[in-house]
Amino acid sequence: MRKPVIAVDGYSSTGKSSISKIIAQKLGLVHMDTGALYRGITYFALTSCRLPDGNINLPALFEQLPQLKLGFRKINEELILFLDGKDITNEIRTKEVSENVSLIASQPQVRDFLLQTQRAIANDGGVILDGRDIGTVVLPDADYKFFLTASIEERTKRRFLELKNLGIEMPEEEVRENLISRDKTDSEREVAPLKQAEDAILIDNSQLTKKETIELLLSYIKEI
Repeated sequence: MRKPVIAVDGYSSTGKSSISKIIAQKLGLVHMDTGALYRGITYFALTSCRLPDGNINLPALFEQLPQLKLGFRKINEELILFLDGKDITNEIRTKEVSENVSLIASQPQVRDFLLQTQRAIANDGGVILDGRDIGTVVLPDADYKFFLTASIEERTKRRFLELKNLGIEMPEEEVRENLISRDKTDSEREVAPLKQAEDAILIDNSQLTKKETIELLLSYIKEI
C-alpha cells in the first residue's frame, strides 16, 4: 500500500521541521526540510556570490544553480543537507543566513530549481515535507495538509532559545523584529507566498507543547 504524502506549512519557529521529523519517525516516512534547501542556497550565495559592497550577486547565483551540488544524504535515518560534499547543518542556521533567506526564496529562478527536486522525492509517497508553499504549490495534491501558526511572542522565545543553543547570541527584541520582517516578506512575495491552503488543517500551537502538537497532527492522520 502506498504511504501518504504529508505537507506541513507555516510560520518561522512554529516547530515545522522538528515536528515533521518526529512524525516521520513514528509513521515510517521520509522527512524533507524544504526550508533547509533554501537556506543551503542562501549559504552558497553568501559565501560564493557576493558583490564588493557585500550584497548578493543574484545573476551570478542564477548562473551557477545548475552546477550546484546541494542535496540530502540519509545518515542514521535522518536526511542531512550537504553542499559540495560538506555537511552544512549548522552553517545554514546562522543569523546572516536567516536574514537573507527570504530574499533568495522569493526568486523565481531558485524556486523553479528546487520545485522538481521536491516533487521527485514525493512522487512515490511515504514522505512528509515542511515549508511555506508545500500544500499550495509544491504538493497541491498531498494526502494531508497542515498549517502551523503561533503568536509572535511564543515564536520569539523559541527562536531565541534555538539560536542560544547554537551558540549565537542575539537580543530577544532583534529576534522578534527579524521574525516579523520575515513573515511580511514571505507572505507578500509575488512568487509562492506563505499562505494556508484552502484544504489545510490550521494548528495554532502557541499554548501547545511540541508533544501535544505532534499528537494533534497524528490524530488527523488515518492509521497507515
